[in-house]
Amino acid sequence: MRDEALSIEDAFGDLKDPRRRTPAHDLSGMLMVAVCAILSGADSWVAIQTWGTEKLDWLRRYVPLEHGIASHDTFGQVFASLNPKQFEACFIRWMSHLCPALVDQVVAIDGKTVRGSHRAGERAIHLVSAYGCGLGVVLGQVRTADKSNEITAIPELLDALLLKGAIVTIDAMGCQQRIAQKIVDGEADYVLAVKGNQGKLKDRVHEAFAALERWPGAYECDEHVEIGKDHGRIETRRCVALSYTPCALDALSRWPKLRSVAMVEATREINGIVSTERRYYISSLPPNALTIAQAVRSHWRIENSMHWVLDMAFGEDQCRVRVDNAAQNFAVLRRIVMNLLKRDTTSKVGLKIRRLKACANDRYLAQLLGWREE
Repeated sequence: MRDEALSIEDAFGDLKDPRRRTPAHDLSGMLMVAVCAILSGADSWVAIQTWGTEKLDWLRRYVPLEHGIASHDTFGQVFASLNPKQFEACFIRWMSHLCPALVDQVVAIDGKTVRGSHRAGERAIHLVSAYGCGLGVVLGQVRTADKSNEITAIPELLDALLLKGAIVTIDAMGCQQRIAQKIVDGEADYVLAVKGNQGKLKDRVHEAFAALERWPGAYECDEHVEIGKDHGRIETRRCVALSYTPCALDALSRWPKLRSVAMVEATREINGIVSTERRYYISSLPPNALTIAQAVRSHWRIENSMHWVLDMAFGEDQCRVRVDNAAQNFAVLRRIVMNLLKRDTTSKVGLKIRRLKACANDRYLAQLLGWREE
């Protein structure tokens, strides 16, 4: 019996097999073998074939593998030819089933280059992902087009996600009016970092905070302060949020549903040496300093809990899977596996150790997949 809440087969059942002839190894079976193998520590097509061959009898309890395990060449050829946009769409559909409501959840959007995917004359692929910070899972992924950047990929990702009620955070690259409009149209809120790529916007936000220092009553404002101590470092984080209603000629007037601007000031003291850094944001949220401060801080989880984990636990940057669409599709497989591992609340060890445990313990592997051991 299967636990339908984690039915990968149903979510990815519409994937179109790129092979023209009727294959000996069907795509659904190959997908499940690949997911199981990567859960168990495999990071290449050869490793997937080797693991699958050794676990064939166990796999046949759940997956009809009439012709056994496909060769590593077949795995490579099929996933190199598989339509990556369709694969990503199935992944997003699977995650929308697992996480149907994102109300008040912080969704961080950021990009990562898969460094090992470069080929002669071709750059490494760059992927933009949406990460549910409170849920600890990847919600979706799209690849930036060749000779393009994240600005063109982010709207495509936003269109694919169901973000109603969420708070979307993006760094300065995504601080664009078109992107803000997409978020608002999706009935979500935004917190966007402001830097030099939006010169007039940055100047206007700085002017607002300079005016607040000269005339404290110039704007309705809210302030939140946190103090943290760790490994001999004392860090004070102060967030000041201003209520902001731009006038018709204001540089901020074209930003959809803009309701506040914020400054986050981080002061660090290490061995008696003090340093201060200020970062600025615009938001469709009301000027609640605590809410904005939590959203800004949560954004960094996409770096610490996703990008870093993909490199450390999965060796993504070292992976040399790179032919045609293979690198992009293998990245989707990694994110499927990472989400399955992170949904496990019974283990207190890191994801790399969980993969080792899945390889050694069939019952645990079945549990991760929602399969019940017979």
